Formats: sequence, C-alpha cells, structure tokens
Amino acid sequence: MIGMVTKRSLLRRSSFGCEGRVFFDTKAVLRATDKATRCVLSKFGAFVRRSARSSIRKRKRISAPGEPPSSHTGLLRRFIFFGYDRSRRSVVIGPMPLNQKVGDAPEALEYGGVSTIAYGLRRERKKRRIRIAARPYMGPAFEQEKPKLPAMWAGSIR
Repeated sequence: MIGMVTKRSLLRRSSFGCEGRVFFDTKAVLRATDKATRCVLSKFGAFVRRSARSSIRKRKRISAPGEPPSSHTGLLRRFIFFGYDRSRRSVVIGPMPLNQKVGDAPEALEYGGVSTIAYGLRRERKKRRIRIAARPYMGPAFEQEKPKLPAMWAGSIR
C-alpha cells in the first residue's frame, strides 16, 4: 500500500531481466499531487465562474427561456463564487443564496421551477408564487470550460 509507506526502496525488474533500485518518497509525491489538484481545480473554478458571469447580461429586458438570465441589478453576477473543498478534493462553483426572505431565485433560474416573490409597500407586503422557466447559466459555463480541463492537468505535478 503506497499510502502507508513513507520511504522505501522497491526492487524492480525490467523486461530485460536486469534488477534496479527505485527510490519512492510517497509523502513528497502525495504533497505534490495535492498541491497540483488544488491549483488545477481552483483555476478551473475561476474559469467557470468567469464564463458564467460573462453570460449574464446586465440589462432591463427579461431574457427568453433557455438563454442565460438578465441581471437587472447586477446582484446575480456578483454573487457567483467558487471554492476548493479540501476534504473532498473537489471544487464547488455556483451562486450564493441572495439575501431574500422568500424564494430561491438562482436555483429557480438555473433549473426552472416555482419561486415566491414579494411585492407591494413595506407595510402591505404580499407574497405570490410564480413559475420560472429554466434560464441555465452555470451548466453551459461548466460544459464550455470542461474540454480545457485535461490541458490544465498536463505538467501540473512537479
């Protein structure tokens, strides 16, 4: 088992019948692999975030179903983040929940569904459930950047 051995000389036979000694330092290899994983996945998360942000246009017009949403205030674009999860060795990319007491707008925009909106004056605030057609922005950004991931891994472990 490689994970349990710290330093060890391994005996190796080549196809020519010669014996050689190979030095294998597993802690250094694992440390280099973890560092490369963190760097590559963080870079990938940044690229997906940039792609998702650039697909969301700040305008007053309502976007058509199936195309990326319009951000009327720019809030949706500003709240897309990424983070490397060290325990799972993965990257999490997506919008943070907006400061709303009702509804879940980013998720409803991505997949479609029902959300609750509040309208009216503060004292007479009313809530209404509305159906939102899917306006994906994170999925297409991920698919756009996914082909570039193998090239990021090339030469990353030093």
